[in-house]
Amino acid sequence: MPIPFVDLKAQYGSIKDEIDEAIGDVLASASFIGGPPVDQFEQDFAEYSQVRHAIGVANGTDALQLALTAANIGPGDEVITAANSFIASAAAIARVGATPVFADVRRSSWTIDPVQVERAVTARTKAIMPIHLFGTPADMDEILEIARRHALLVIEDAAQAHGARYKGRRIGSFGQMACFSFYPSKNLGCFGDGGAITTSDDVLASRIRLLRDHGRASKYEHSEIGFNSRLDTLQAAVLCVKLRHLDRWNQRRQQIASWYAEDLDGSGIETPERHPDRSQVHHLYPVLTEDRDALQSRLEAAGVSTGIHYPIPIHLQPAFAHLGYREGDMPQTEFAAKRSLSLPMFPELTREQARSIARVARQPCDALIKPSSSGNKEPSHVSDQLPGGRADSASRLERPDRSLCSDTFRRDHRR
Repeated sequence: MPIPFVDLKAQYGSIKDEIDEAIGDVLASASFIGGPPVDQFEQDFAEYSQVRHAIGVANGTDALQLALTAANIGPGDEVITAANSFIASAAAIARVGATPVFADVRRSSWTIDPVQVERAVTARTKAIMPIHLFGTPADMDEILEIARRHALLVIEDAAQAHGARYKGRRIGSFGQMACFSFYPSKNLGCFGDGGAITTSDDVLASRIRLLRDHGRASKYEHSEIGFNSRLDTLQAAVLCVKLRHLDRWNQRRQQIASWYAEDLDGSGIETPERHPDRSQVHHLYPVLTEDRDALQSRLEAAGVSTGIHYPIPIHLQPAFAHLGYREGDMPQTEFAAKRSLSLPMFPELTREQARSIARVARQPCDALIKPSSSGNKEPSHVSDQLPGGRADSASRLERPDRSLCSDTFRRDHRR
């Protein structure tokens, strides 16, 4: 059987009764905007995130833009963020009229490098937006110290880090605000779009609630120009159910990550580094290899879906060409863009599937070709690579292909 990159159907099947009941209750109420499910989720998520407030919004990009607006960041201001991410973080900065200033990342975590952040600070800098990429927390102690020294705000982009911890403390509780996405494939995802902003600042929370609903002070009184960005009731009901399972799902992701690391050890394929001072929740599982395209083709031929995160760094995107960045400005980010491949990662992935994926990843392309009954060659599938399968003894290669998985990518060469 093919192995998908993410399997939302399997997740739904595991909690179907709870989800169906929650959705049924909303349908029966015929109330779809606001109401008890939204209030309940905001209360539950704030408590989970170890903050005073969680404000539900329409999506993660809106969360970023609302947070920046609530902080009065706009034209003439600069916000420092990472170039290695999805474009939403930088786009939100640009949308409020500010300028995104990119900093390179640390190869050990693929999160923003505080040394590069310090170098990027100018008189126009108003905030730092660290991105907890792939579920790995950024180096928050160093970032917070830079922010304190320069009187800057910290707005966390936690879209990929639901439930992660840094030195025992939840991600989303460090900055003045943190922004979450509940896109369906996230660790905590709804059945459409959704997002939230967390904060322990009462004034910011009050303004965000105003801004998300057209700047509405009362039913027909609008104190400022706002957004139409509410978390709808159906999505809140789904999130209330899923939040109860989030820690268990994250623990499973951590287990899968340890399987991959074990099975790929010594292959020359570089797996994500583990950090004892933080709890990584592995929204994605990117590995590094010298020939990413060959590895992806090999896995796809075996029925394994993969992803690339992200093939074009934000500073090199056409949309930001006017900022004047050039290839070579962010060497670590650009290195990852050319070498990184994300393996399947979802809580329902089995031990045998993880082992099979690693086995295929370690083999050269030749090992995936088997003769058909007509004498032609065709790609074998992961099911053939399982113990007892047709390719288990005949095609299995015990040693990694060094031409595709260079020793350059061993852990001891990391910066």
